[in-house]
Amino acid sequence: MLKVTHKDLIDAALAEIETLSVEDSASLLDDDDVVFVDLRDPRELEREGKVPDAFHAPRGMIEFWIDPTSPYYKEVFGSGKKMVFYCQSGWRSALTTKTVQDMGLDNVAHIGEGFRGWKDAGAPTETVEPRKPRN
Repeated sequence: MLKVTHKDLIDAALAEIETLSVEDSASLLDDDDVVFVDLRDPRELEREGKVPDAFHAPRGMIEFWIDPTSPYYKEVFGSGKKMVFYCQSGWRSALTTKTVQDMGLDNVAHIGEGFRGWKDAGAPTETVEPRKPRN
């Protein structure tokens, strides 16, 4: 029997992070001091599109990509800009936002309704071209 469920983890994260509505998130699209971070699997992006100009950071790599001591560090996470994380339904992004906040990334939030809510609200999206297979 599990001691903690995924719902428990999500609820605990939500109690400590900033959750943005789709409307509030969409109002940040043209803000040069904001980076939208898409945590979904590449197949999800190819199938459904993404927030315009969002940076793709697969959920499985986020801890490595935000840590400057990691060989996988990505400079975007050291930019000082506000990071707005999102996934399909808001669960992965809630957990990610809590994780990166615990690691010391301060100016972070997530889209509570996820990309599904973003699309349902008619917020802008862009298509993602399928990846070319590696030879």
